[in-house]
Formats: sequence, structure tokens, C-alpha cells
Amino acid sequence: MDKAEIRKRGLEAGADVVGFAAIEDYHSKKAPDPKTLLPGVRSIVVLGYREVHGSLESPNKRMSMMSRMGTMDLSKSSVYRLAKLIEDRCKVNAVPVLASYPLDMGLPVMGLAGDLSLRHAAIAAGLGVFGRHNLVIHPRFGTRIVFTAILTELPLESDPPVKDELCDNCMLCVENCPARALDTEGKTEQMKCLRVSQPYGIGGLIGFIRKLMKAKPEEQKAMLVSPEFMHLYQASFIGFQYNCFECMTCCPAGLER
Repeated sequence: MDKAEIRKRGLEAGADVVGFAAIEDYHSKKAPDPKTLLPGVRSIVVLGYREVHGSLESPNKRMSMMSRMGTMDLSKSSVYRLAKLIEDRCKVNAVPVLASYPLDMGLPVMGLAGDLSLRHAAIAAGLGVFGRHNLVIHPRFGTRIVFTAILTELPLESDPPVKDELCDNCMLCVENCPARALDTEGKTEQMKCLRVSQPYGIGGLIGFIRKLMKAKPEEQKAMLVSPEFMHLYQASFIGFQYNCFECMTCCPAGLER
């Protein structure tokens, strides 16, 4: 399989864009060396899936989360199918990397960095540039795009990089961030972001358990039927339940409708 056929198969599987990066063009300061994931890795196939605009812009953020769950289900299936096809056809090893979890939840990472930086892989594969919000801006889909990747032993050349300056530093992402997590240029303050975007994540769960343990028996009964507990219960089987998409929604850069 060459790049043209892999791209065609990726698009047929549900991706909106497919790019390629030679492993020497991928650089990430925080993520592990890709050779710890696939010792013989020579290239990365990156697949991008656009978000559904209506859901993302809905005032009811459950609609945004429903769309994200659909994107994750689609991307999970398509990246696995393409990785399997590459192995079957090319007789080389391939490793699919999903859009989100599972993550290394142990120290020192504690879920704050993926095993592969999909943002940096997308940049290396010619699928966009970084914006002021530290997300990837695609020339057509803007920031409203989610990535997966396949590490492969195939010797594939990188696609041409995006050279246009898609971000004009309008500062809308900074101004609209309810967590003030983007105030420092070049840095996303992750804990500030998580407290707002994932109120029912691990931090919220730990806080609830602590309050529950200190509460009196009658207070505990009330807490176990409270909306907070019900949201935590729902998040326990949904996974990462996002309540904020502002940096994606407000960014006008590169977006075509």
C-alpha cells in the first residue's frame, strides 16, 4: 500500500482528512518516544474527524458531548480497521492510537499527557498549525477537528507542512476561556482547564468522596441522590465528560462551513 491507497482507505473508513509524517519529523517534549510504543516505527498515519457544527454550537453542552462521543466511536473503529488493513496488506506492524483514553494515570503523568501527542503528529503530517489556544488549526475545519493516529513500520514520507499563518491572534480563545487557562501564551494550564471542562472527572469524584466521608448519615443520604452524584455516576461509564468546548467553538481561524 502506498500513501494514496492508505489515504483513500482512511477516508472510506470515516476520516475527513488523512496525513502522513515520517517519524523523524515528529517532535513532542512531553510525550514518550514513539519507539517505546513500536520499536520499529518509521512513520505515522494521522486521521482527522471534523466535529458536527450544530452540536458543538448548541447551548446545551450535552449535545456537544453526544457529538464528541460519536466522533470517538467512529474514530476508534476506523483507525483500528485501517491499522489492521496495513498489517494484513503490508506485512508490517502497526499500532492504532485513539483520540483520548486510555491514558497513563500513574505518576508523574497522571493522565495529563498521551502516549503519543496527536497534536504534534497532526502538525508533522501537514494537517495544520498551532493556534493561540495551543490546539491544531486545520486549513478547512479550523479547530473543530479530532485526531487519531497509526504508528507503522512503513517508510512513508511526510506530507508538506501547512505554511499559512492560520491564527491571527484575535484572542477570542483567551477571552472566552471560562477557566482562564490560556492567559499565558504558549501554555495551557491543564488543571484550570480540567476543573471547568471536566467537573465530574477524577478531581470531582475525589472531592465528592471526601465530603461524603465527613458528612453525617442524613447528609450522606441526601448526597447520594443529589444531581452532583448522578453526574458523577454517569461520568463513571461515559468516560471523560466534557462540559466546555469554548476554545473550539469561538475560534474562527481556517473554518469553512
